[in-house]
Amino acid sequence: MRAIFLSDAHLQQPDDSNYRLLLDFLNSLRGTVDTLCILGDLFDFRVGLPGLCFPEHEPLLQVLHELGKNGTRLIYLEGNHDFHLQEELTRRLGAEVYPGPVTLELHGLRILLCHGDLINRADWRYRLLHRVLRHPMVYRLAGMLPQSSIEQLRHKLQHKSKGRYRHDRSRWDYRAIIRSYAASVRSQGHDALLLGHFHLPFIECQDQFVLVSLGDWISQFSYAELSEGQLRLLTYQP
Repeated sequence: MRAIFLSDAHLQQPDDSNYRLLLDFLNSLRGTVDTLCILGDLFDFRVGLPGLCFPEHEPLLQVLHELGKNGTRLIYLEGNHDFHLQEELTRRLGAEVYPGPVTLELHGLRILLCHGDLINRADWRYRLLHRVLRHPMVYRLAGMLPQSSIEQLRHKLQHKSKGRYRHDRSRWDYRAIIRSYAASVRSQGHDALLLGHFHLPFIECQDQFVLVSLGDWISQFSYAELSEGQLRLLTYQP
């Protein structure tokens, strides 16, 4: 058996090509994978607020439900596009949901999993926004808003996020940021680090420590596989 790791699908509508390919890929895992780890931003926007409905996500959630029902352990790390999901995904999928980084023992390896949006400590504006959006008071206030207002906020945040990503990609050296964080993780006694967020697929091995930046499931269709104690970065080819 094997473990699979993926992130950053940013799913919107079931007719989108990346959505259809992800459904095909997940269906192909049935009976062959003991653990599926999703490292955030599976959805382009999904926030667990009372009264909010996301019917476009139902085909994906049904496939995940079937995987869990057939014995696959589901692990979900929240990202910067999908959060406050613990109650719903635990109830509906039996998933283990984490709002931040988590260390797990998988196939004999001590692995740190994280989405990756908070590892750039110099980006204080984003770190502040992250805290504000997840503050209990903001959550309660947002729950009082009509769905139309939430939809307006949704589109504003999505538009801002896309523009911000293009700007930050020219401003920050993502690969250097990831490597610096990996050095810290390694010093804490981990065997591996897997993260998403940066849409930058690469794998590096050094002195029995493995760093995997997962890329995305928008155009790259990259994912990691852990089998027999070995991590590999792969591309889905239907």
